[in-house]
Amino acid sequence: MKLNVIKQRSLWWTLSAIVIISGLIAMIISWQQFNVPLRPSLDFVGGTRLQFELDCTQPSNCSRPIELATVRDVLAKQNLANSSLQILGTDQHAVSIRTVPLDVEQRSQLQRVLSEKIGAFDPTKTQIDTVGPTVGRQLLSSGLLALLVSFAGITVYLSLRFQLDYAFFAIVALLHDVLITVGIFAILGLVQGTEVDSLFIVALLTIVGFSVNDTVVIYDRIRENLKLHPERSIDQVVEDGVNQTLARSINTTLTVLLTLSSIYLFGGETLKSFALALIIGFAMGAYSSIFVASTLLAWWRNRTPGGANPVVMSRPDINVMP
Repeated sequence: MKLNVIKQRSLWWTLSAIVIISGLIAMIISWQQFNVPLRPSLDFVGGTRLQFELDCTQPSNCSRPIELATVRDVLAKQNLANSSLQILGTDQHAVSIRTVPLDVEQRSQLQRVLSEKIGAFDPTKTQIDTVGPTVGRQLLSSGLLALLVSFAGITVYLSLRFQLDYAFFAIVALLHDVLITVGIFAILGLVQGTEVDSLFIVALLTIVGFSVNDTVVIYDRIRENLKLHPERSIDQVVEDGVNQTLARSINTTLTVLLTLSSIYLFGGETLKSFALALIIGFAMGAYSSIFVASTLLAWWRNRTPGGANPVVMSRPDINVMP
């Protein structure tokens, strides 16, 4: 299989722009609703999260799904009307509640009243987590700092290893992957109530490392081809470099995506968002390395005087068309 990445670069750029703009719009809407671009989880804002699931071993206990109106009514009577609710499971027999920090007595009372209204809960599947607001802010600031440090380190590494334009477009590809991943989660937060937690920051850090590795492999091949075939145009060199590394990029990405898909499907609720972020980010990392970073480099070299093929310009024994 041979791709014509240069000829169809407008298509690749348009697809990326549509997804990024859609994500940015979703982030703006999220900011208006939650004062942050993504729907934050308990890890970042603090509070108590309670997850209850009906005990279906008891007769008639799971004969009907949990109704949000009933849960909201119970919370209102407990002075918790501003809590966030989400019905879980295909059978809608579980509910997740995120509310202000509750002590042990308040949690027990809420669980007892809910059980009386909607049915007995399975104690083995009950989950209760409490995080203070100070700890939540520290987790968020530490995660963002780690992300910025990783970007800075990658920028320094690429600047030392490659020419400045290589490094710049590799960073653009990294931002492309992060923006698309964050944007899709902003959309999911509005549509499905998907929240981001501290594992999401870990996923972004992993995506950045994976994406830059793929880009470096392609850029290395482009640089080698420029030395081996200085008479060729930059478009042809980039085209050859991408196609020569295409099998490696696809095979590596597919292997990782198969593993992540297994984690997403069978790893449990706590790992689903983490696995989904990695699936999106790794897929976009391969996409940006092949279709964005390489085509932007060729486009820039063609627009820069003497940059289309600097190796040719430095060799007087090769005739260069004016």
